[in-house]
Amino acid sequence: MEFGYGVPTRGPQASPEALATLAQRGEALGFDIVSVSDHIVIPHRIASQYPYSESGTFGGAGDGACLEQLTLLAFLAGQTSRLRLLTSVMVVPHRSAVLAAKVLASIDVLSGGRLIVGCGVGWMREEFDAIGAPPYDHRGTVSDEYIEAFRELWTQEAPTYAGEYVSFSDIAFAPKPVQSGGPPIWVGGESPAALRRAGRLGDAWYPIGSNPTYPLATAALFEKSVATVRRHAEDAGRDPAALDFAYSAGWYDDREARKLPDGSRLCFTGTPEQIAEDIRCFQALGVRHMTLGLMGPTLEETLERLERFATDVRPLVEA
Repeated sequence: MEFGYGVPTRGPQASPEALATLAQRGEALGFDIVSVSDHIVIPHRIASQYPYSESGTFGGAGDGACLEQLTLLAFLAGQTSRLRLLTSVMVVPHRSAVLAAKVLASIDVLSGGRLIVGCGVGWMREEFDAIGAPPYDHRGTVSDEYIEAFRELWTQEAPTYAGEYVSFSDIAFAPKPVQSGGPPIWVGGESPAALRRAGRLGDAWYPIGSNPTYPLATAALFEKSVATVRRHAEDAGRDPAALDFAYSAGWYDDREARKLPDGSRLCFTGTPEQIAEDIRCFQALGVRHMTLGLMGPTLEETLERLERFATDVRPLVEA
């Protein structure tokens, strides 16, 4: 099992010095993955429903400050030597396909082949409008085409693609990514469309467990969706056994056991022993990569949370 944690794109812990400390300390503690989220601009008025809260309200607006995701990943690549670098997730339609493929390939080259491309279709219509992205209502089709275009550009000596939203031919695209076939593509999302996309196009499925519309916060719910993803892979003529699985538990809490509406304990909360058992349950279902919510209100608290997981929980999982 690989374990990861996120670093912020805004706030006091998003200074160059703090980000370098977070990345280097995580690497020294044995973490495998560092992740970065994706916003380019944050509109002042947001009517779009945020999918990961019961109210549908996005709590991350603040003053609108946010470092650009891929630029930050390139910075983190230079601060580390082993950590894998995860877009968690990159909103695929935010950047033109050829430019995004080039930037991602460049990060993979400069990091020595450590990039993972977590992909999502986005949820904020207002941001799409502000940056001139392709039509929000077509974001699923756009994302499918862009993912196919990425793979064409990363693997073919004479890349050619003809779609509704991206097309190219008669171009040289180099350097290619270090990783054979390009960086692995982890398809995020929990909706039926996301599960189809993961089965058809992804190297892995990478859901967040806290979507109230499509909840995956228990092993039983997750197992049902894993079966669906594998069925979509088989329907697309792919080997379902070759699919990888990752999972994001942003609500992780090693200080307090939280309760589900039925009174049962919420996975990944409670004692180190309880959390380690939860991790083993998901591992038995095929999860090989897990990102955890370890950010605290201050740099010191975040570093303490990283330390506690590395010393109190991970050894129990690996015992």
